[in-house]
Amino acid sequence: MPEPAPRIWIVGASDGIGAALARGYAKRGARLVLSARSEEPLHKLADEIGGAEVVVADVSDRESLQTAADRIAEGGLLDRAITLAALYDPGKVMDIDPEFAAKIVTVNLTGSFNFARTAEPLLRDGGELVLTGSVAGYFGLPQGQIYSASKAGVINLAETLRAELAPRVRVRMISPGFVDTRLTEKNDFKMPAVLQPDEAVRRIIKGLDGNRFEVHFPRRLTLSLKLLRMLPYGLSLRLTRRLVQ
Repeated sequence: MPEPAPRIWIVGASDGIGAALARGYAKRGARLVLSARSEEPLHKLADEIGGAEVVVADVSDRESLQTAADRIAEGGLLDRAITLAALYDPGKVMDIDPEFAAKIVTVNLTGSFNFARTAEPLLRDGGELVLTGSVAGYFGLPQGQIYSASKAGVINLAETLRAELAPRVRVRMISPGFVDTRLTEKNDFKMPAVLQPDEAVRRIIKGLDGNRFEVHFPRRLTLSLKLLRMLPYGLSLRLTRRLVQ
C-alpha cells in the first residue's frame, strides 16, 4: 500500500512565503494544517488549494498555541511542523519604537520557542520541526535593527534544539535572503539577489527534501555573509562600518 501523504503544519500561512509554501506542498498532495492570527485569509487559501485544516494560532500567545495544538492532535500526528511567523521593521536600532522592538522579539524569538515546545509533542517519531531564521541573523549589519538580533537568537535556538531533540525529532532551519513579500516592501534600499516567493518556496521544498540542517538561499548572498561571520572582528566590523548611512 502507498504511504499516506505527509501531514504538515504551517504557521504564518496567511500570506508571503508561508502561503506560497502551502500552495507548493498542496501541489505535492500534502495534508495541510494552516495557521496564522487571522482566520479569513487562511480559509481563502484553503479553498484555493483544494482544502486544508484551518486552525488560528498566535505564536506569541502560549494559550493560543496550545488550543491550536489540542485541535491538531485530534487529527493524528504530524510529519512536519514549520513556523514562518515574523515581524520586521528595517532601520537603525536607536530609531525603533521600543514597544515595537519588544513585539519583534516576542514574535520572532519567543514565538519560535513557544512553537517548538508546542509542536514537538505533535510530531511522529522521526518528524521534523522547522524554524525560520534569516541571513540577517548571520552578522549584525547596519539597518538590520532588532529583527536581525531576534533572528540570530532563532539560529542559536535551532542549533540547541537540533542537539536536544535528537534522535526522536529532526530540527531543521530555513534561512532566506531577501524575498519579495509584504514585509520587505518596507525596505528603502536596493535588496541584493531578491527572490519571488514561488522561487523561494521551490528552494525551501527542495532543501527540506534533503538532509542538511540549514536550508539557505540564494547562495551568492548567504555564502558571502557566512564568510563575513568567519572573519576576525577587526576586519568584519571595519567592513560593515562602511555600510552605515
